[in-house]
Amino acid sequence: MGLEQALVCRKALAKLRNDPLGHLLDGFCDWLLDRGFARYTIRNHLSNVAHFSEHLGQRRAAPYQAVNRQDVEGFLASYPSLCRHRSSREAHLRRVRYSINRFVEYLFQEGLFDPLPRRELHQSLLDSYLEWMRTHQHTAAGTLGIRARSLTQFLRWLGPKATPEGLNTLDPSEVETFFLSYAQNAGRATRRSMQSALRTFFRFCLYQGYIHEPLDLAVPTLRTYKLASVPQGLSDAQARRVLECIDRKTKVGQRDYAIIQLLYTYGIRGCQVRELRLKHIDWAKNLILFEASKGGKESRLPLTPEVGESLFDYLHNARPFTSHSHVFLTSRAPYHPLPRSNTLSAIIDRHVRAAGIEIPSKGSHVFRHCFATRMLKQGHSLKDIADVLGHRHLGTTFIYTKVDFNSLKQVALELPEEVAR
Repeated sequence: MGLEQALVCRKALAKLRNDPLGHLLDGFCDWLLDRGFARYTIRNHLSNVAHFSEHLGQRRAAPYQAVNRQDVEGFLASYPSLCRHRSSREAHLRRVRYSINRFVEYLFQEGLFDPLPRRELHQSLLDSYLEWMRTHQHTAAGTLGIRARSLTQFLRWLGPKATPEGLNTLDPSEVETFFLSYAQNAGRATRRSMQSALRTFFRFCLYQGYIHEPLDLAVPTLRTYKLASVPQGLSDAQARRVLECIDRKTKVGQRDYAIIQLLYTYGIRGCQVRELRLKHIDWAKNLILFEASKGGKESRLPLTPEVGESLFDYLHNARPFTSHSHVFLTSRAPYHPLPRSNTLSAIIDRHVRAAGIEIPSKGSHVFRHCFATRMLKQGHSLKDIADVLGHRHLGTTFIYTKVDFNSLKQVALELPEEVAR
């Protein structure tokens, strides 16, 4: 049985099995073991779930055959006022919530958890918009996710008006008010994302007949200048210092070194690192494939010795055994691919800070800018750089001409001499 693999004390085993959730814990324990959790971690999860089981026992003594969202929310709401813990209270509550989330994940997969879905008022409208974008605009899945997150903020702001009937009463001034308020605390890229989401949404609404005037024209245009900024990245020396400061004696360090070595060597996007699969590495031909992203082109590039060695070191010595085909996985169980872009950004930020480097941005793009600048200084043409970076249009690469100081010096005009009369 699962519990015997994690616990030795017979008294503790008997107590867990007599609780309202006791008959579910053997399967939960096996589930954790299959996903690579250490026995020490499993014991902590069982201890935290026991608090949940005790809470349910106060409501009903009979065993629970299933759990629902109300059970979980009721426990998480009441437990903070009851818990007594010698260490940090907030840290303990955070660990309890994490254990309950793992337990709920197990129950959900076994069909023993009723999520009681609560559809928000605007959900059907949002779903219709996303389907329209998918079928009529052929929008990529990643872009749909961004549009959905932006639009959800606007629809929640609308409140009761976030229905096909309510939209008919929407005034252009309300659209302007929301966007200007939102833009005050948002960066340029975030503003542009919200701007695009609102405009396409209002075009959808006009197409469906929910509104009778083009409200997309009411979304303000905030003036921005193309190529107005200089790419913010690491210098080549700084990038190499980041690599040198990574502790490659640990499994996490071996993974992070391989990730940053890829970013430094090829200038790829963070999403291309996260989506890299084992099949994309052709060891026999010394080639590596990076799939297209953001409407660009895929890149099949030579596998350099440095990259090959770092990947082999990670795959052979540090990567967990799992059925996932992604190259890079989380370092703690349950092992799975790196879930989000900010996960990768946090890895890079940690190592940039460890190297003692202070720059405004610490995401994966700092290595992309470093790579493009390095290629430009080595005399490669913009076309070559665009091909390696996967840019479909040369204009996207043109921003890097602003950091080609040697070429800029050559085109600079000399100051006119003063002529005496």
